[in-house]
Amino acid sequence: MLRTLRAAGACLALAAALLAAIPTTASAAPETVTVTDTLGRTVTVPHGAKRVLLGFYFEDFYAIVGPDAFKRVVAISRDTWEGWRNLQWKAYSAVEPRIEKLVDVGEVESGTFNLEAALVAKPDVAIVAAWQFRAMGNAVDKLEKAGIPVVAADFNAQTLEKHLASARLIGAVMATEDRAEQLASEYENAFKDVLARVANATGPKKRVYVELARKGASEYDNSYAGRMWGGVIDLVGGDNIANGQITNWGALSPEYVLASKPEMVLLAGSGWAGRDQAVLMGFGVDENETQARARAYRSRPGWAELPAIRNNEIYAVYHGGARTLYDYTFLQFIAKALHPEAFADIDPQENHRRFYERWLPVKASGSFMLKVD
Repeated sequence: MLRTLRAAGACLALAAALLAAIPTTASAAPETVTVTDTLGRTVTVPHGAKRVLLGFYFEDFYAIVGPDAFKRVVAISRDTWEGWRNLQWKAYSAVEPRIEKLVDVGEVESGTFNLEAALVAKPDVAIVAAWQFRAMGNAVDKLEKAGIPVVAADFNAQTLEKHLASARLIGAVMATEDRAEQLASEYENAFKDVLARVANATGPKKRVYVELARKGASEYDNSYAGRMWGGVIDLVGGDNIANGQITNWGALSPEYVLASKPEMVLLAGSGWAGRDQAVLMGFGVDENETQARARAYRSRPGWAELPAIRNNEIYAVYHGGARTLYDYTFLQFIAKALHPEAFADIDPQENHRRFYERWLPVKASGSFMLKVD
């Protein structure tokens, strides 16, 4: 009898152990976390999302999430990567072929956003840029009603606060808080160091003209005031000749540029498809090609007399480098051009290379920032 009771007790214990090992519906539910995005919205999202719709900030996402970042992405706005940063897209697709097969949800700015494609991809969260969120309209409500929370990051704001908040937001959603905090700390230290050096620099402000070098020297393209490269020039203590002339971006007249006598010219180049006169920059671009395209600007009517040209103060920067977690290297580069003594010990190009080496799966091999010969 005693032996029978003992055997029964052992069976009950084994059954209890087996039942405990089987996950219940409650324990199988994904862990969630409540975050505040860069628009001040409080959103509850899966902690460690496995199926992400990613609208923008592809390199920053990769840096924050780590080597397996795009194994956790199911849909993207493809044109904002392949179309806008084609050479960058090619560099990443070579090491991560999976991105070629991700669902394309279209692009909100051009009106091609496809809500149905987004729903079919079944993401468990959507991470978009703040500018995309604003353009999506009621598509945000439809995604959220379908159980897909939407959060907005914002590196486009070009403020220290939004950069840090965006990095930490993505880290919280993806459960990679440690990487996010390391990146945020690195960015904050570098950003504040630039501002401190600029504050201590001596001498008058240099007049700066910046132009998107997309159309070639034969046609004046957009300049920037307060935003993009205009915001960078303001931060690093330059006197941007576009300030007060345009709002955000737009072309300045050739006559105004000549009359302003800029002491530094900054050309923003990239790897635009079908623009064979543009200043070519980016992944896989030989710096000699960038130099050759940029030198053509020296021959514009009247430019030979500009102080910037006479003193050889013409520079080129990769347009895709702005509004990223590594854009502090471009801050350093432009600040050093304006205040060489204050930044004598800083090597922006090396810092740019190291960022890629540490945080990203591709090498920063190509043309990204240089002084035009």
